[in-house]
Amino acid sequence: MAERNKTPPPEPEPAGEETRSAEEQLAELEDRWLRAVAELDNLRKRVARDMDRQRLDERTRVAAEWLPVIDNLELALKHAGADADAVIEGVRAVRDQAVGVLARLGFPRRDDIGTRFDPARHEAVSTVAVPDVDAGTVVEVVRPGYGDGALQLRPASVIVSTKADE
Repeated sequence: MAERNKTPPPEPEPAGEETRSAEEQLAELEDRWLRAVAELDNLRKRVARDMDRQRLDERTRVAAEWLPVIDNLELALKHAGADADAVIEGVRAVRDQAVGVLARLGFPRRDDIGTRFDPARHEAVSTVAVPDVDAGTVVEVVRPGYGDGALQLRPASVIVSTKADE
């Protein structure tokens, strides 16, 4: 009975073929890994070059937007000896042009007089009691704000109304 249940053990495969196959797979995987690392490095370098180029292009675009403003300021300085009212009017026009440049760049100037004070958009520099105006209303803009939300360059510095003493 003992002989019937006895089966001969399977013969092992030659160790050389199995080892060679594993070594070939390991070499292939290592080669693929090195290629992937090299491709990733090349991608990083390409993205860095593209970012630098985009930054330069954007800086150039913004600088070009300001050139007419500078030209008009130089023109105003040339005529500084002229009629004072004409010079003042020229300076106002250049200011309006500069405000327009900021608006085109996505940072419009805000006229917040009469609006409710919003700490995300305003910086209160003073308060004043004003009859017939609700408390917390912007009554004067000391320094205008530009932009809004995530594209806010700076908040407006404002004077806010308080409840009038009765």
